[in-house]
Amino acid sequence: MPDESKSRRSRWMVAALVILPAWLVISAGFGVWKYYQDSKKEEIIEPSKFATPISPDRISDDMRKLVEIVGPRNVGSEEGANGLTRAASMIQGSLGPGNAGYRVELEGGPETPNGQWPVIMATLPGGSAQPLWVIAGYDTLGGGVEANSSGLASVLAVARAVAGEKPRRPVKFAFLPHAYDTDGPVLPLLDRFTRKLGKPDLVLVVEAMGAKGELMISSRDAEALARPSFEAHGAIVGAEAVCLEDDFDLASTLFELNQPAIRVATRRVVREGEADEVLPDAAKHAASTRALAELVMELAR
Repeated sequence: MPDESKSRRSRWMVAALVILPAWLVISAGFGVWKYYQDSKKEEIIEPSKFATPISPDRISDDMRKLVEIVGPRNVGSEEGANGLTRAASMIQGSLGPGNAGYRVELEGGPETPNGQWPVIMATLPGGSAQPLWVIAGYDTLGGGVEANSSGLASVLAVARAVAGEKPRRPVKFAFLPHAYDTDGPVLPLLDRFTRKLGKPDLVLVVEAMGAKGELMISSRDAEALARPSFEAHGAIVGAEAVCLEDDFDLASTLFELNQPAIRVATRRVVREGEADEVLPDAAKHAASTRALAELVMELAR
C-alpha cells in the first residue's frame, strides 16, 4: 500500500512538472499575443490621419477666419469680447477630438467686466523629460494681424502637423486670452499661468510670423537661448533689436517672472498704434511655420 501511494505521488509530480512549464509557455504566449493586439488597437486609435501638413492654403484660410470672421479680440468692447469667445471656440475645435485629436484642457482666466476667457492647452504626449511649452496669445493689439493672428495661426498649424509624433519630451501648446490687449488683465493672467508652468526647461512665445519665411529668435535669457537648435533654425538677434524702446512684450514679461522664455517671430514687436491690418503672404507664412515645427520637434527630441 505504501508503494502504491508513493507511486500516485510520483505520477502527480510528473504531471505537475509537465503541466506547469506548458502553462507558463501558453500564458507567456498569450501575453505576447495580447501585447501586439493592444499595440495594433493603439495604432488604430492614434491614426496619422489626425496630422495635417502645413500648407499655404490652410494657413491662409485660418488667417482669413481670424481676421475677417473672428475679428478684433479684446476686453474693451462687446465686439472684442465676442471675438475672444469665437477665437477660443476656433482653437478648441481645430485641436479637439473631431480634428487634430488632442484632449483640450481649459484653465479659467481672470474675470473682466465683459467676460472671462480660458487659457487653452493641448499636450502632445512624450517621455518623462521636462515639457517644452509653446505659447501664443489669442487676443489682439490694434489691427491684430501680426499681434497676434499670425502667431496663433502658426501654433495651431504646428500642433496639427505634429499630432502623430512621439517626442522624447511632452510638448504643451498653450493659448492665452490676454497677451496683447493693453486693457486686458495681462499680469493677473500670467501670475496664474506661471503657477501652471512651474519650472519649465523652455518656453517658446510665438508671434508675428507673417513677415518672412525665416525665423527671428530672441530672448533676455541668454542661458535658455544658448542651444545649437536655435542657431540651426533661425537668426538669433538681441532682444533690444526686436523690442525697441518698449519692453512690454510677452516673452520679456515672462522673463521678468523668472521663466526661460524665447521669442520666436519673423519681425520685431508690433508697437501700439502701428498699422497691422494687411494679411501676410501665405507662402512666406507657411515657410516660417514649417521652420517653427522643425524647431519644436528638434527641441522635443
